[in-house]
Amino acid sequence: MNVKETIEKLNELELQEFAYGHAMGILSYDDETVAPKGSVIPRGKTMGVLSELSYKLSTGDGAREILDALKEHYDELSPEDKRRADLREKRMRELRAIPVEEYVAYSQLVNDAANVWREAKNKSDYKLFEPYLGRIVEAQKRFAGLVRPDMDPYDYCLDQYEEGLTREKCEAFFKTLRERIVPLIDKVKAARPIDDAFVHVRFPIADQRELSQRLMDIMGLPRDNCILGEVEHPFTNGFSKHDVRITTHYYEDNFLSSMYSVIHEGGHALYDLHSDDRFCFTSLEGGVSMGVHESQSRFYENIIGRSREFVGLIYPELLRLCPRLAAHSVEELYRAANVALPSLIRTEADELTYPLHIMVRYEMEKAMIGGDVKTSELPEMWNALYKEYLGIDVPDDRSGILQDSHWSGGGIGYFPSYALGSAYGAQLLHKMREDFDVSGAIRQNELVKINNWLEDRIWKYGSLYKPAELMERAFGGPFDPKYYTDYLERKFTEVYGL
Repeated sequence: MNVKETIEKLNELELQEFAYGHAMGILSYDDETVAPKGSVIPRGKTMGVLSELSYKLSTGDGAREILDALKEHYDELSPEDKRRADLREKRMRELRAIPVEEYVAYSQLVNDAANVWREAKNKSDYKLFEPYLGRIVEAQKRFAGLVRPDMDPYDYCLDQYEEGLTREKCEAFFKTLRERIVPLIDKVKAARPIDDAFVHVRFPIADQRELSQRLMDIMGLPRDNCILGEVEHPFTNGFSKHDVRITTHYYEDNFLSSMYSVIHEGGHALYDLHSDDRFCFTSLEGGVSMGVHESQSRFYENIIGRSREFVGLIYPELLRLCPRLAAHSVEELYRAANVALPSLIRTEADELTYPLHIMVRYEMEKAMIGGDVKTSELPEMWNALYKEYLGIDVPDDRSGILQDSHWSGGGIGYFPSYALGSAYGAQLLHKMREDFDVSGAIRQNELVKINNWLEDRIWKYGSLYKPAELMERAFGGPFDPKYYTDYLERKFTEVYGL
């Protein structure tokens, strides 16, 4: 095949791969949102069939011929097609190393585990879920050994979500956070507490749904390509720039929970919705890594959404939908939205103490993959780390070891991306402020300026660049967590009058 024929064949292959992935993704979204409980049985069969077909498509003779042709003509390829070739080679190496029967069995395992996790969480009974988590951990370790026997197994897991991330890099990053954030938390704990009781006023869910739609409007999320669903644990599925699904969970007595989950997931959606058109249905469409993805979601949730300017922007809408809030000022609401206090639930954690929740999960994942702890011992380890890191006693499995859905889907190695993404976001803010008045844009409801800046530097590139290269291009220099710790110190010194 010549170069033109090779690229045409590659386009055909990636379109077929996209179609299988899209179909399986829709099934997973349906499972999380509206599917009846009994659908787990036929869905598991369908997922098994589709995952096997997808595996054979991506590892078959046709795919191998395309990869060989790409390598043969590598010097003639465009930068975009070289990246596609590199990603294909990496994907082919991973799939070829895993026997098809194990690949299919794992797909069925995580399908079943997701349903068992929900039941276990509702019953607050980890023992129901533990056998499934044990099998997932063993599968992850086996896959790591098959695909990259030369690599630390947990480094392999990390690399699946943030290409190039390792335990060594995580240790250095978390060390910086501990040195700067823990003393700041101690100062905040000693300061005069902020009264946020009023935000737990009754806010009818029907009115919260209307608020969610307003938030999506403000953020610039197009309804023709993005919808909002309701789930136990909020997430985003970015199937393509034409089809992105975000979700939230409503609590009648805690409207800030859903408000900020919509903003968070909306940040993910904006990233997926703005890949360059030429990347559609190829391996370059969509976000390049979970660290970069979380930089967008947590940038919107915290840096934008919890800013004084954004709270002022949304305040009239809150009063319209929940008049009971009228007794409290914009400034009171802003401070209530930024209360910093060690807490039990990661998704409800404040911006300052949030990294400690991630460190707990990081330590647990290292121990799981390293074989230093049995899955039956994980609740005990979880509870001990929450006491050590956050000073919190964990009352039950539901609010402890079972609070997150990630491990039920095989997402071991994902969690460090949240903290890394938060740090990326702070450095992006520093760079963005060099170009225009960010606070003024929020105050004047001109978030389009922020979106345009992010699209120009992050979103439009999809997966064209490796994560570290993409961020260095956006930052105009190397990543430095000091921007993040400086940001937290400035913000919470002001909020608490330290």
